[in-house]
Amino acid sequence: FLIIAYPLVIALGAKLDPFTFIRKIANVAVFGFSTSSSAATLPLNIKVCEEEFGVDESIASFVLPLGMTINMDGTAIYQCVATIFLATCCGMTLTLGQMVTIVVTATLASIGTAGTPGAGMIMLAMVLEAMNIPVDMIMIIYGVDRLFDMGRTCLNITGDGAVAIVMDQAEKKYAKRQAAA
Repeated sequence: FLIIAYPLVIALGAKLDPFTFIRKIANVAVFGFSTSSSAATLPLNIKVCEEEFGVDESIASFVLPLGMTINMDGTAIYQCVATIFLATCCGMTLTLGQMVTIVVTATLASIGTAGTPGAGMIMLAMVLEAMNIPVDMIMIIYGVDRLFDMGRTCLNITGDGAVAIVMDQAEKKYAKRQAAA
């Protein structure tokens, strides 16, 4: 997502150079990576989007907090992969229908995940419970979860910034069309 999806969104949706986007958002990504907290990164993300990308304050102050709350791409992806991995560790063979259920459950669970370190593990327990996988299996990945949490946060907050930039560009195009009409 960080290397392919978000640069494509920026290139196609905002008509910006993806390398410029990555260079300018890098400080936010590193801060998010080091804190593992979308909530702690929010003020820096707002500042960078407004100052570096020219995002309107009203858009940044609406889109970024909303994204911090519901845009948890990294968490959803991680919960899917972790659930399938833990099911395999239990000796379970998942059907395609069960995998789709995991994706839907993990996506819905990630929307409600708090933007604080370690919150994804609580939601992972919910997904495991829904799939009848012993919650004790979390201990297999618990030791490395902090590293994964850092990566998930980096992915989540970068996505929030990308969406704010695209929304700002869309609003500016809309305002220009309205002025011309």
